[in-house]
Amino acid sequence: MVGIALAAAQAAPKYFFAHQIGHNVHTSTSVQAAQPAGTAQPANAGRFLVLPILVLILAQMGATGDNGALSLATSALTSELGATTAQIQLANMIYPLVGGAFMIAGGLAGTIVGWKRTFRGGILLCAVGEVVLAAAPSMAVFIWGGRVLVGLGASFMIPAVLGLIPLMYQGGNRTVAFGAIGAASGLSALLPLALGVVMETAGMHATFLALAGYFALVFAASFTLPAIEQPHERTAFDSGGVVLAALGLFLLLIGVSSVSSWGLVTPLAGAPFTVLGISPALPLAAIGLVVLGLLVVYERRVEARGGIAVLPSVFLATPQVRAGLIACALTFFFMGAQSILMAPYLQLVAGWSPVAVGSISLVTGLPTFAFALGIPKFLPHASPRRVIQLGYVAMAAALGLMALSVTTEGASVPLVFLGAFMAGVGAGTVSSHASNVVAAALPEREASQSGGIQSTMRNVGQAFGVALLGAVLLFGITGTVRSQAAADASITPEVASQLDAVSIDLGSDRTFEDEIAGITMSDAERAELVKIEAGARVGAVRIAYAVGAVIVLAGLASTPAIKERPRTARA
Repeated sequence: MVGIALAAAQAAPKYFFAHQIGHNVHTSTSVQAAQPAGTAQPANAGRFLVLPILVLILAQMGATGDNGALSLATSALTSELGATTAQIQLANMIYPLVGGAFMIAGGLAGTIVGWKRTFRGGILLCAVGEVVLAAAPSMAVFIWGGRVLVGLGASFMIPAVLGLIPLMYQGGNRTVAFGAIGAASGLSALLPLALGVVMETAGMHATFLALAGYFALVFAASFTLPAIEQPHERTAFDSGGVVLAALGLFLLLIGVSSVSSWGLVTPLAGAPFTVLGISPALPLAAIGLVVLGLLVVYERRVEARGGIAVLPSVFLATPQVRAGLIACALTFFFMGAQSILMAPYLQLVAGWSPVAVGSISLVTGLPTFAFALGIPKFLPHASPRRVIQLGYVAMAAALGLMALSVTTEGASVPLVFLGAFMAGVGAGTVSSHASNVVAAALPEREASQSGGIQSTMRNVGQAFGVALLGAVLLFGITGTVRSQAAADASITPEVASQLDAVSIDLGSDRTFEDEIAGITMSDAERAELVKIEAGARVGAVRIAYAVGAVIVLAGLASTPAIKERPRTARA
């Protein structure tokens, strides 16, 4: 399969990105065909170096494995660490949020201290993060310790993968090398199956420890990379831009994702504080937007001084670039929707095993890889605009199928897998042209920087998908149960009023019965509440899927800015 992927990559466009599968949404690859100025050609430049590319492939697959492990650990986190759905949502979101905020910073660090050092530093951070995840005594340590460390590690490791390839490979070999990274992302669809077996046989802690050992092996293997000569650029690090971007995105996404647990306007019991008597969720999101606005102003000043901005103005001012970045973000917004809606529902409600849930990633991953690589190969003259439009429609259809798959009893297996397959078709179709649309519309300098910006947009898109749709899900369940209980004549007002103090999570009927065990009520009232919650659960999941589909289809409004005829990105 690797040989086939490498052969296909030789015929792929010079600008190709490595597509993440399933819940792996935080890595990308942009083929940079130009040899960096002042870089010496490595020994055996005409021969394809197999061992180095294998090391980089293993690093790429390791980043995929961490997200897959989290997706499969939903039940274990709930039972062993007492995780709520809101905490699982935050755990899913914090990784791409950290990656999105610091991916460009990792790229700038590589140009200053060297790609090998950046690569190894990122691997070590990932390994330490996996150990923290395995040993975490609470969800707070799991999220703010392990997930943050792994996200930071990926922020350094993935840009280094992209930076090392142009230094080690030239000409056609470079195209093959980048295609191999793309193939690695496709092959990574197999990882959740293997991780699911480990999860079932040895448990969650052993799974994360296994990933730590995996990263340790990759670190050791990194010393087999060939000697390269890399010019260390004297570039001012845009620390102010990085801080503003990270702070703005963090506040915005934390605010949006916390609506369900903190309250929209009226503060709930879970709100850590209040702002003028109201829930802090919307104020934090608003402050985040203000900070991002300040980022735009700050970056213009950086460019005016001749510096390299984290967010160059041309990315915002060029309509086709905006359309391409929207496509990048929406593809991973879509993946975020899957990670917060599909996997938790199948495990917590339908009772699927980690292996069964892991099989979905394969059903999604194979068509993603096939369409992402196959469309440029077999339809080289296809209109990027039409391709991306068709991809949006396919993704929306996939979300519709997923919405129909959920039932009060669990899930419809045929619709789950059909929706997963359509998800791969849609994501692969959009991904086949999204990166090239961005790079083809940029000047030389900005085109070479676009890989980091696209990586950031993908991470932010995924985080926003988890935050927004998770909020819709949890707020929908809680609000519906409380309003219907208050309106139900068979439930006394005393019982209905006590539901205001109950945190209602996504879970099975038995889970909900445990949540309301402290409320004194009759058996008839309990049975009626369980029935109400089952209906509210299905309704909230379907509404969340519908919101996701509407947002994806809204991306169609940006596509007229994409030129009809494809154009190869600048080398």
